[in-house]
Amino acid sequence: HHCKQYQWTPLYFSRFESPNFSVGAKSVYLMAKLYFRYGTMGSAKTLNLLAVAHSYQAQGKEVMILKPKLDTRFGEARVKSRSGLEKPADFLVERETRFESKHLKNIFCILVDEAQFLAAEFVDYLQSIARDQNIPVICYGLRTDFQTHLFEGSRRLLELADTIEEVKSTCQYCNRKAVFNMRLINGRPTVEGAQVMLGAEESYLPVCPVCYSKEIKNAKNLSASQETQFSQP
Repeated sequence: HHCKQYQWTPLYFSRFESPNFSVGAKSVYLMAKLYFRYGTMGSAKTLNLLAVAHSYQAQGKEVMILKPKLDTRFGEARVKSRSGLEKPADFLVERETRFESKHLKNIFCILVDEAQFLAAEFVDYLQSIARDQNIPVICYGLRTDFQTHLFEGSRRLLELADTIEEVKSTCQYCNRKAVFNMRLINGRPTVEGAQVMLGAEESYLPVCPVCYSKEIKNAKNLSASQETQFSQP
């Protein structure tokens, strides 16, 4: 017997193509959704965003690409994947950013990069666009910071999103699923410092809970032993 495999691809409907159909005597209307696609550092979230944008644009459908106006070190209004692919962002958004009707005209989908840095109020606004303008909004971002705490934007998206999807990747040290983002300062794991450190020489690794706990513990033990050495006369 031959088993045919099917790959499921989610459909995103805009206000121009959201189908109305009838079930019995009732008319059914499909409303656009607010999506939150979260993953650790290096899980190809931005690459996923760019692929969705390409799919729409290949069909002649306009998308709006948004990015929080937080850190403009890396090319300002550019949405760039670690793979090297990039697109210009249409708007750098802040807590009070609102769009005029002309900005949303003929837009089939709104895509948001680095959504963890969004203000909660702006997430509320994005939900209203999906609900009232019937334009799907797909947000990509981290779920938690290097201390395993939720970001403001991520918390509100988890509360409001109609659909929540995980973009999966593996741990830097083993083959388990990566869940946390571990911050390195001068190559050493740390849980110290502000949630967002603009301009700092830091890097992040995707790690599983087991390796996160082990590496942080090892780093603390190393720091403690070095402090003991320096304190000795």
